Amino acid sequence: MATTVDQLVDNTVEDPSKRAPLVMGGLDNTGITDVVAGVAEREKPPRAWYIAFGIANLLLVMLGANILHLIFTGVGVWGNKAPQFWGWPIVNFVFWVGIGHAGTLISAILFLFRQNWRTSINRTAEAMTIFAVVCAGLFPGIHIGRVWVFYWLFPIPTEHLAMWPNFRSPLLWDVFAVSTYATVSLLFWYMGMVPDIATFRDRSTNNIKRFIYGLLSLGWTGSARAWHRYEMAYVILAALATPLVLSVHTIVSFDFAVSQLPGWHTTIFPPYFVAGAIFSGFAMVVTLMVPARELFGLKDLITIRHLENMNKIIVATGTMVGFAYGIEFFIAWYGANPYEQFAFINRAFGPFAWAYWTMVSCNVIAPQFFWFKKIRTSPWLMVVVCIFVNIGMWFERFVITITSLSRDFLPSSWDYFDPTPVDVMMLIGSFGLFFTLFLLFCRFLPMVAMAEVKSVMPQDEGDAEHEAK
Repeated sequence: MATTVDQLVDNTVEDPSKRAPLVMGGLDNTGITDVVAGVAEREKPPRAWYIAFGIANLLLVMLGANILHLIFTGVGVWGNKAPQFWGWPIVNFVFWVGIGHAGTLISAILFLFRQNWRTSINRTAEAMTIFAVVCAGLFPGIHIGRVWVFYWLFPIPTEHLAMWPNFRSPLLWDVFAVSTYATVSLLFWYMGMVPDIATFRDRSTNNIKRFIYGLLSLGWTGSARAWHRYEMAYVILAALATPLVLSVHTIVSFDFAVSQLPGWHTTIFPPYFVAGAIFSGFAMVVTLMVPARELFGLKDLITIRHLENMNKIIVATGTMVGFAYGIEFFIAWYGANPYEQFAFINRAFGPFAWAYWTMVSCNVIAPQFFWFKKIRTSPWLMVVVCIFVNIGMWFERFVITITSLSRDFLPSSWDYFDPTPVDVMMLIGSFGLFFTLFLLFCRFLPMVAMAEVKSVMPQDEGDAEHEAK
């Protein structure tokens, strides 16, 4: 009789030297293929998938309608105004870029460090990265106002342009950093799926699906030479993606850190933003994985051990973020700069104090519940905590952007920021875009990296005992 999740959790409590296996339910290589491929081979997905897909599509339509309204009316439909010329669009951009960091971290860095527990969750995390970057890229694209001249962002050698990019601006650095990150992440995600898509091709009974999967699998044969080249390419892409985890959000932090504005001009922003991005990204991965494993019957592959490891990373990065919050106040006091001191006192006790303390509660207090094993290993309890984490991380970007701008050097220009209905609908609609793409991925592509999971499975009893220890 197969060992249940609860029994394995209890055994771990009694004997910490034993770890739950990475694959449960007595699955062998064939069983793993049947479970993962069975999701795409179903004639109809579960009813809950249709409900979620319908809601996500409605939100996506709302997003599209608001984008058209903005293009035909102008960016004045947003709440951006003096002195907060940066409003929710930049907040949403930084939020979604941060969400995308966990996928590359799980796939690239944990792969290079040979962490076998990543194999069941890396594919979904990589997909989440691509979809989050799509949502992130949307906001600066429409924030430029005249979207039909977006090509002015690129260094095109011509004398007919009325504007040239300012290469000293970190906003232009974002264009290159995020586009590079998206390209490498897409290649990394797609390269990893090629063997599994070939499996879908070989198992398909539908001629249309077989043709599409055949194109996507790039003629994969499974020969020794193909595997050798695949593994070499995968290692190279992992090595390329690893520095991007640190560099991309560092450059995003430069949007703020290279300015002279109190509250922004600080050297702690690069590591602070990177830790916060990993923090929010892992929280989103957990939020997506728990319903997915329940809905598509993947509990034997995405186990409590995988979720618990991610929750431990959330605790670690959440502690880093909380430390950064405290350091900001310390540096403002230690630097004896009255403008910096005012900026941080205004955050905590000014008109946006409600947003600041919401941020602290969600990002510093909420993750501490993961010190309790009961919460750390209970799927739906961890989802609640992770939802609060992502709410807090959105408020972090809101606090950094809005509170620093709302009260600048000239008191006569101080003003309270009020978002418009378009702001709210576009934020909600971006989640519709994200979940629409994610649900389509779950339906038609391998959610779990079958080839990688099989490579870390114990092949005999001796290996099984070694893995348990």
